[in-house]
Amino acid sequence: MPMFLSSTTTSVHLPDLISDLGLILITAAIAVLLFRILKQPLVLGYLVAGFLAGSEFDFFPTVKDMHSVEVWAEIGVIFLLFSLGLEFSFKKLMKVGGTASITAFTQIIFMITVGFFVGQLMGWNKMNSIFLGVILSISSTTIILKTFDELGVKSQKFAGNVIGSLIVQDIIAILMMVLLSTIAVSQQFSGMELGLAVLKLIFFLTIWFVVGIFFIPTLLKKAKHLLTDEMMLIISLALCLLMVIFAANVGFSPALGAFIMGSIIAETTQAEHIEHLVKPVKDLFGAVFFVSVGMLINPETLVEYAIPVAILTFVVIFGQSISSTIGALLSGQPLKQSIQTGMSLSQIGEFSFIIATLGTTLKVTSDFLYPIVVAVSAVTTFTTPFMVKFAVPFSGYLEKKLPRKWVKRIQLYSANTEEIKSLSNWQIVLRSYLTQVIIHSIIIVAVILLSSNFILPMVQGSKFGHAIAALITLVILSPFLWALSLRRVAVKEVYILMQERKHHGPIIMLVLFRIVLTLFYIGFVLNTFFSTGVAFVAFLIAIGAYILFPKQLHAVYNRIESHFISNFNDRETRKENKRQNTLSPWDGHMADFNIAKESNLAGKTLEELKIREQFGINIVSIRRGDVLINIPIRSERLFPGDEISIIGTDDQVKEFKIYLDKNEIDVPEKVEQTDIILQKLELKNRVCIGKTIRESQIREKTNGIIVGVERNGKRILNPESHLVLEDSDILWIAGEKKRIAEFMKA
Repeated sequence: MPMFLSSTTTSVHLPDLISDLGLILITAAIAVLLFRILKQPLVLGYLVAGFLAGSEFDFFPTVKDMHSVEVWAEIGVIFLLFSLGLEFSFKKLMKVGGTASITAFTQIIFMITVGFFVGQLMGWNKMNSIFLGVILSISSTTIILKTFDELGVKSQKFAGNVIGSLIVQDIIAILMMVLLSTIAVSQQFSGMELGLAVLKLIFFLTIWFVVGIFFIPTLLKKAKHLLTDEMMLIISLALCLLMVIFAANVGFSPALGAFIMGSIIAETTQAEHIEHLVKPVKDLFGAVFFVSVGMLINPETLVEYAIPVAILTFVVIFGQSISSTIGALLSGQPLKQSIQTGMSLSQIGEFSFIIATLGTTLKVTSDFLYPIVVAVSAVTTFTTPFMVKFAVPFSGYLEKKLPRKWVKRIQLYSANTEEIKSLSNWQIVLRSYLTQVIIHSIIIVAVILLSSNFILPMVQGSKFGHAIAALITLVILSPFLWALSLRRVAVKEVYILMQERKHHGPIIMLVLFRIVLTLFYIGFVLNTFFSTGVAFVAFLIAIGAYILFPKQLHAVYNRIESHFISNFNDRETRKENKRQNTLSPWDGHMADFNIAKESNLAGKTLEELKIREQFGINIVSIRRGDVLINIPIRSERLFPGDEISIIGTDDQVKEFKIYLDKNEIDVPEKVEQTDIILQKLELKNRVCIGKTIRESQIREKTNGIIVGVERNGKRILNPESHLVLEDSDILWIAGEKKRIAEFMKA
């Protein structure tokens, strides 16, 4: 009995890792619960929890092993960026368009410049000032997305511009992390080193993307019937960490590898499912990351640097808002949406923490920089929801106060940039040729490097080792060498240009350049494995084989390319990706919804529903399975599963969504419709002048619908059919491109 009592009363030593993690999660749970009740951003709650669990707060249990917490936090950064990659994808990165790119670049250039000079004015050294400028230039994706969800504005048009800008910012942030590492190591701003770092980044990004898209979607698709949720989660995390290891081994940030793998998996048909499975893991480690950031808050440092914190907070809120608004205006956005975009981006967050951590890890920034950044982030996180809320009334106030000439010029500039502009034939040809050369050159160089480092050492001991290695390399490269030299691109545009004699010379030079570059790569491969004399003989043999088997090489390359394109587009082919459509005039925009299986609207005609009369919106298309109905007539009925596209303002779309929610179950937003276009048409000396919209028969002639009319500087969105058309009216017609073009020529 005494032995039993003794054994039961013996204390068991609990590892610090477990007790620390328990303390972090308990503190985080209490903090975020309070912040949820107070309707404040949860990220701010995590920072407060970290402060309470840190060593600077004596009235609460303290974390014992900070090293373990730092490891958990690094894992949190990896999974945060993996999730960002899953949400954005490479395809979105390539299609964010000029609006997001101009906004992001304007903001980043402005804030880096301002941040650097503010740091210098405060007496900081050059390295602190450089890091400060970069830290202040990147808005917080996590905070903005959470704020948009909580405020219910994610479906509004400006939100698409904001998210697009965040995509560009994230990519630039990763690039700047690479450049900052280069500057930190060399302790100087070397243009040559930075240029090499950029080329290295582009090289590895391209290789990872091409190889990843070629193999990973196929792997997941083939094994889909074998994978349970548990296996899918494990495989996804394994792929993420594998890319993290690759990125670290070639000298890049582990966060970059996680982001790239997320972007690759985002192109698979299982992307949404994987994102759902990974979310709890990301939330767990993300919480640990933000809590660990809060632990670094030192009240004494904040008191000592209260003035810099106040100055930098002011710089972030006003600098980010003003620079982003200017960028959005330059990209052609209306004043209201530009201000909404600018005021939404007025904070710093996770990437700023990561960049500040980079400076601390490399030991090139002062100890005070990190807590100052955390404090500024905490304040701007708190102000973000208010900035988003007050953007609309502030834009209205500003529009009244600005000179009338300025407002009219902004409106005119915005309207003109929304007209459809096509690239010239030369631009299309040059872009196609440049893409062809860059992508295939990177693939060829990568194969040569892999062959010389892995294949050659394996066969080097045999009698014909070099010949075997060269042969294997050339066989692998042969389809890509053929594509680089002879594959036809931009065929239609080249044919049009060749009709004029003056274009013959430049086009022939482009073709010859590709052929010469291909011969150079063949010679480079052979020279790598042979002496100069043997390489020359082998070069002639390789060229002969290359000339004798063009059809076979063409067929092999087409199979490779088809497989890549199939994987790249598989997600959209099977289940169209969710993205906001920007086909719209002025404040109106296109939004897309599904009619649920159980719906009060199913079976009713558009005339019975009177949607335009109720909400002032137009239904521009209905997709029913594989059937697409553009500009449906009044007698068209809605059926369960129909995917409808509408045009209206933010308020109209919001009211319509509420209407759908009341009548339908599980109504997900749908994707953009690209089969119709929006065209601007000015009425001058046309027979329809003096007739109503219905009498003009524009709908019947164009198979389109008038979604907007400009008259004497006034705008009418979704006009009534009895509106009489007047001379010099400007119409915005949504419909099929071919029919509208025929009508405009008539």
